Amino acid sequence: MKLVVITGCLGFIGMHVTRACLERGWRVYGIDKRTYAANGIEDLSDLCEGVDLSKFTFVEGDICELKDIPSCDYIINIAAETHVGNSIIDSTDFIHSNVTGVKNLLDIIRRKPSNVTRKPIFFHFSTDEVYGDIVEGSHTETSPLSPSNPYSASKAAADMLIKAWARTYGIDYLILRPTNNYGTYQYPEKLIPLVVKLLQQGRKIRLHNKGDPYRNWLHAGDTAQAVTKIIESGAVNEIFNVAGGFEQKNYDTVCKIVNSYYNGSYDLEYLGCQELLDFSYKREGQDVRYSVDDSKLRSLGWKPEKKFDQEIDHIVEHYINHFRW
Repeated sequence: MKLVVITGCLGFIGMHVTRACLERGWRVYGIDKRTYAANGIEDLSDLCEGVDLSKFTFVEGDICELKDIPSCDYIINIAAETHVGNSIIDSTDFIHSNVTGVKNLLDIIRRKPSNVTRKPIFFHFSTDEVYGDIVEGSHTETSPLSPSNPYSASKAAADMLIKAWARTYGIDYLILRPTNNYGTYQYPEKLIPLVVKLLQQGRKIRLHNKGDPYRNWLHAGDTAQAVTKIIESGAVNEIFNVAGGFEQKNYDTVCKIVNSYYNGSYDLEYLGCQELLDFSYKREGQDVRYSVDDSKLRSLGWKPEKKFDQEIDHIVEHYINHFRW
């Protein structure tokens, strides 16, 4: 039976990864700082309905301050500051959590006594944004890193630390670079829950750069399945891109959210969304399009199962009925 430590286990993606690991009968030791974006234990219980939670242990903690971790097979590091807009305003917390926190975890592994027969593999969540944007085609795992904003720069820095610690200290690692995740239990600073929140409050939806940037949408449940697939494959010291295989402009995404919110009664062809939107905002360092080639991961037998257009109604309904605004 595998034992995995999951940092950020109460975050949006962290909860989905926790569920996927528990579904396989693995023991999970979850760590979360419980920042503003964290969910509650009760939310994890709801998401894991029908899953045996007896193998889950939770400890509140900050990855920057941890002194040690339990003996385990993998440390799956999902804890991070992730909102690009916040990083542009002040990047301090992003450097602290996303770089210093990663260094601390790597040093914990490095300091494990030499008589320990099994040191954990460090499985790190990065982002497709480390590559920067690409107008045509897709980035591969060997593409150069060219981050465009403080958030993606902090994630790229962490990736470089991991590779350096691997070469210098012999630490084994895996790095996952997913595209834009969506699903339930996401904090309403991200697009889908934010749009629902603004519609409920009767406020205009601020859509930066006229909604022209493209995003590739990947369900968090599919991301979680990618994690377990990679672990079960026995891969080590590898980088994997993971994509949902579906991209569209942010404007089109917002139109679909609005249409779902109004149960399909909003005539998009006639009205559009423009009377609901505020186009006045332009984000600094805005990437035009992210796209990654995930054929390496698909060669392991993984593929996304969730379809955005089939999932959006359920997700919007979740945020209408269950989110604590």
